[in-house]
Amino acid sequence: MLEQLFGSKTRVKLLQLFLNNPQQPFYLRELARELKSQLNSIRREVANLEQLGIVKSAQMVDEGAKAGRTKKTAKKFFLADQNFILYPELKALLLKAQLLLERDFIKQVERIGRVKLFILTGVFVGLEGMATDMLLVGSVNHHHLDRLVKQFQKELSHEINYTVMSFKEFKYRKDITDRFLYDILEGKKITVLNEV
Repeated sequence: MLEQLFGSKTRVKLLQLFLNNPQQPFYLRELARELKSQLNSIRREVANLEQLGIVKSAQMVDEGAKAGRTKKTAKKFFLADQNFILYPELKALLLKAQLLLERDFIKQVERIGRVKLFILTGVFVGLEGMATDMLLVGSVNHHHLDRLVKQFQKELSHEINYTVMSFKEFKYRKDITDRFLYDILEGKKITVLNEV
């Protein structure tokens, strides 16, 4: 789906890698190895992303050169430009698209117990620094949920924090206007299931 939107599978892979690792600098050859793509294809797509302002380049002195072992050489590396005006929206779009591809994940979560409320927030809606990314209310098998989330994290290339509450705890926290809960309920979110 994203390939049609962005025009290239390589570009989508690059966007996911850069946006999921915004502090990490990457060299062209490193990107080609990481994504198992041709160097020329990577070079072309990185140039496109740089021209759009989504990634930026910088020079870094080779570590071996600093120690005096070799002649000093500066290598060009690339990383996400977090000041890009559409950065949060683009990151959220990629995560939502990944989630659409992983509808199976939602079905599996719903199958591991009796879930009455299932909310996605945080990284799923482009909000960094939220206390949780996923809220489940009901009774679930914690062992299966943990395994499922770990598997999904690998596919997303992003850590997912989740919270599970019993219906009784949810009702109590709602009654006392618990700040943690109301930040989720009144904030930006995707409600997958709501039977409360």
